[in-house]
Amino acid sequence: MIKAILVFNNHGKPRLSKFYQYFPEDMQQQIIKETFQLVSKRDDNVCNFLEGGSLIGGSDYKLIYRHYATLYFVFYVDSSESELGILDLIQVFVETLDKCFENVCELDLIFHVDKVHYILNELVMGGMVLETNMTEILTRIEDQNKLEKQEAGIAAAPARAVSAVKNMNIPQQIKDIKLPDLPQAIKDLKF
Repeated sequence: MIKAILVFNNHGKPRLSKFYQYFPEDMQQQIIKETFQLVSKRDDNVCNFLEGGSLIGGSDYKLIYRHYATLYFVFYVDSSESELGILDLIQVFVETLDKCFENVCELDLIFHVDKVHYILNELVMGGMVLETNMTEILTRIEDQNKLEKQEAGIAAAPARAVSAVKNMNIPQQIKDIKLPDLPQAIKDLKF
């Protein structure tokens, strides 16, 4: 099971953190700091698996990571998870981000945090891997984007209604109403 997913830059600044096991906020910050220290010291030519840090379970947990450009993608998992499977999941996550943001960069993770979390939730929920097929994930993201556009249209409806009413010039329209001559209309009524 996945215990935590962390993404931080080369300077240790967290850009995404998702914990699937409860840790107090200060403990989460310490885990991120310890993880950065463990991962950043390693050469690029060594394997991407190591024992978990002392704060998140030590040797019972594995830390699996990939380093892309200025970002580290780190998954903390228990011993039941496959290292190569998680490495592949990281690749799917990064490629999906890349397709959604067209050459994803650190700023995309900062300014589109809601969309990044949505993408992550399509892959992993509650620490369990849900989907690894990138085509399926991209289809769900497209569906979400369509839904957001529809909701934006609905949300804008009150503003459009107010604008339409302002453009109607109601006082002038009231003056322009032609009412029938009431005495004649009463005579014309047949009982």
